[in-house]
Amino acid sequence: MDIYRISSIGELTRDPYVGRGIIAGLSEDGKSAVAAYFIMGRSANSRNRIFAEHDGAVFTEPFDPSKVEDPSLIIYAALRTVGKKLIVTNGDQTDTIVDGIRLGSDFSGALRTREFEPDAPNLTPRISAELDFSDGFGYKMSILKSEDEKGSACARYTFEYAPIAGLGHFIHTYVGDGNPLPTFQGEPERVKIPNNIDGFAKEIWESLNDDNKISLLVRYTDIESGKVCQKIINKYN
Repeated sequence: MDIYRISSIGELTRDPYVGRGIIAGLSEDGKSAVAAYFIMGRSANSRNRIFAEHDGAVFTEPFDPSKVEDPSLIIYAALRTVGKKLIVTNGDQTDTIVDGIRLGSDFSGALRTREFEPDAPNLTPRISAELDFSDGFGYKMSILKSEDEKGSACARYTFEYAPIAGLGHFIHTYVGDGNPLPTFQGEPERVKIPNNIDGFAKEIWESLNDDNKISLLVRYTDIESGKVCQKIINKYN
């Protein structure tokens, strides 16, 4: 087994339902910090969503507001910036992290106040990433998940990475379809990150199951200049 193998995103999304996924890492030429986030959905409520950008932040929004059943776990800020940090998550813990940093805490400290989603029996993990431009570039990823099938306690894992050109890390909520949905296990997976945002966005989007994919956000940030290039794809737009 080659533990240092770097896989394509298509190899890592073969299961029909990997849920929500975050990728963070460095482009192949070492010039761009890369973040990507996608959402998938099985229910009508989950599928009734798009990504929309407002004032530099990206939000999930209902595609058809008249069909929203329960907005509590599906409508949130997926991406925000705070100082020299970019925060990407699969829920309203985006705001928890941003508020915590503003009050003097940090990524891990803010997430200690949160746990997995209250959606039994799935107990969906909360996944998060921080891209930090304070001193060059580095990134962290986190997963908060239940320690048992009852939701008795929360396990909190944080992974911190020094960037390597062409290498990203991919974490997602589930490892396939099921009832309840099986939770992601282990470390974030190693994934190839190319230089071209359009090519990478296309690769991610086409790798996801056609029936279940909903929206995709990809952002490339030039580390030297700070210039941002962002692409959003919505199935229902």
